[in-house]
Amino acid sequence: MLSNIDLAAILFLDIETAPLAPIFTDLAEETQTLWQYRTNRFKQTTDEEISDEEYYFKKSGVYAEFGKIICVSAGIYRYGKLPDDPPTFRIKSFYGHDEKALLENFLAMLKTYFDPDRFYLCGHNIREFDVPFICRRAIINSIPLPTILDVNALKPWELRFLDTMQLWKFGDYKNFTSLHLLTHLLGIPSPKKDMEGSEVAQVYWHQENGLERIKTYCEQDVLAVAQVILRFKGMNYLQPEQVITVAD
Repeated sequence: MLSNIDLAAILFLDIETAPLAPIFTDLAEETQTLWQYRTNRFKQTTDEEISDEEYYFKKSGVYAEFGKIICVSAGIYRYGKLPDDPPTFRIKSFYGHDEKALLENFLAMLKTYFDPDRFYLCGHNIREFDVPFICRRAIINSIPLPTILDVNALKPWELRFLDTMQLWKFGDYKNFTSLHLLTHLLGIPSPKKDMEGSEVAQVYWHQENGLERIKTYCEQDVLAVAQVILRFKGMNYLQPEQVITVAD
């Protein structure tokens, strides 16, 4: 599986997002109205007793119109100097409270180093969440999209995305498998030991040094997806000494 794709031509990605503001009433009045209009359409029966404030904090981080990116982690395989040297996996994170700055830095890296004719972007549910969220927030922040993310200019078969959730479906349109479940099935250390995605907003807005914890969590997701791809390709998993975290 994926035998025709070079490991070193895959950039692994994951993002973490949070509500634009910690309190619903901190939003502009029109933004509040637009959020209420949206939630009145999509609230589930079990959510009807939740206040607008609670529902905003619980759900808004998954919508690019009402949330922001607080971390993007990226990882890539590098081959050793000798044929028998094991590969290393290098991870770098772009994170902070200034979404525009972190996106500018991340997208500049994509534009400079990742030729869309050679590289693939890989993540779990990257096609339906990570890439659209990045693109929408980039446009909102007036940042040009690099060619590899300019998906509206491409035909479906030209997209350079490897989505582990889609790959695991094997054509089954009904199936949804979380990264947590997939790593469990494949015997890969869970990236969810410290926290779950549903906790990110609380950790970001209400925990001292929460951003550092979120960065680590995001990097663990990237590493987990990289290990999944190794299994798909029938290769041995990475050992801890092969993983390198690149400082800013």
